[in-house]
Amino acid sequence: MLNNKNITVTGGAGFIGSNLCEALLRLGNYVTCLDNFSTGHKENIEILLKSPKFKLIEGDIRDLETCQKACENQDYVLHQAALGSVPRSINDPITTNSVNIDGFLNMLCAARDQKVKRFVYAASSSTYGDSKELPKREDNIGKPLSPYAVTKYVNELYADVFHKVYGMDTIGLRYFNVFGRKQDPNGAYAAVIPKFVMEFMKHSSPTINGDGSYSRDFTYIDNIVQINILALTVKNQAALNQIYNAACGERTNLLELASLLKKNLIQFDSKIEEISVSHGACRTGDIPHSLAAIDKAKELLNYEPEYNVTKGLKEAVEWYWYNLKYM
Repeated sequence: MLNNKNITVTGGAGFIGSNLCEALLRLGNYVTCLDNFSTGHKENIEILLKSPKFKLIEGDIRDLETCQKACENQDYVLHQAALGSVPRSINDPITTNSVNIDGFLNMLCAARDQKVKRFVYAASSSTYGDSKELPKREDNIGKPLSPYAVTKYVNELYADVFHKVYGMDTIGLRYFNVFGRKQDPNGAYAAVIPKFVMEFMKHSSPTINGDGSYSRDFTYIDNIVQINILALTVKNQAALNQIYNAACGERTNLLELASLLKKNLIQFDSKIEEISVSHGACRTGDIPHSLAAIDKAKELLNYEPEYNVTKGLKEAVEWYWYNLKYM
């Protein structure tokens, strides 16, 4: 259903973006990657650069002219570019706002001007804020708990307005703690799973923020690739201009996560079984529990996640073991 299309992926050298670029190329599409490499890595797209159907634009979404160029003659946009991380946004709200809101608006305007057929963008589970409802349902959000959450909610508001005012078709996908191959374990704002794996591999004790009871809907990358492609190809008009949870639909706390990671890693290194976790203070802006209701995506997008946490971690840990030691 999706081949020989011209598709721009912003943040295409990042963790999620590069996986999307690969999948789209495998389906026979022409892919344009826009990235400024502030958080993405050229190594993620190195093999893709050899494809005649892949084009790299090195630039910043905060520059409107660059965004116009990236959207020119494109059928679809998958907007993944953003500055992630709640702690980063708390430390530097101005830059997070500039990239995630100004950059997002630039891409919406460019997609409108260049008559892109559909604009699918990465939203965030952080939008649920202080809502205590579990599982999280798309139509019931709370107040944001971080500058990052504010920016991702504003994205949803802008997308809705661009549909109502300019007739653009958009779909927002609220990602829930995505993990998998190519996820960067390094840096102050590294995601928990590759960070823990790297610590275990170094025979160091990973630090859990809090007592380990905080839980997340950890979602394997292939589920995210699937739902993005479904969002691009869905023909049901009722499915357009909607927000969807992009998740697995099961909850794992941090102590359980550490245990599952160890279980998968000891097949490579038995000494890891002896390593215990340590505990630090809870992080400001963290949501205690996150679990997605995915029935809306199942009904309107025909989304069926192929990977639960156990299956996803098994594949991810194998990739981490053979690749993280070189990162």
